[in-house]
Amino acid sequence: MFQDAPIYHKLVAERGDVPAQVRDAAEGIHRRLEGVMRTGQPLGTYRPAPFSAATPMPHSAPPADSQAQ
Repeated sequence: MFQDAPIYHKLVAERGDVPAQVRDAAEGIHRRLEGVMRTGQPLGTYRPAPFSAATPMPHSAPPADSQAQ
């Protein structure tokens, strides 16, 4: 569209191809958003397993009712 205008070429020479940079950034955001929508979480994130009170934590003391009497 604007590629035929002489001022477009001058602006690209001075400032860089801003529309192309914006388009590339938007495509990257779109790809990440597709991943989030598909999996429910961002790519590369760590999601620990849910905590359960029935599962003892490592190096934790046993519950009071299970100690020898």
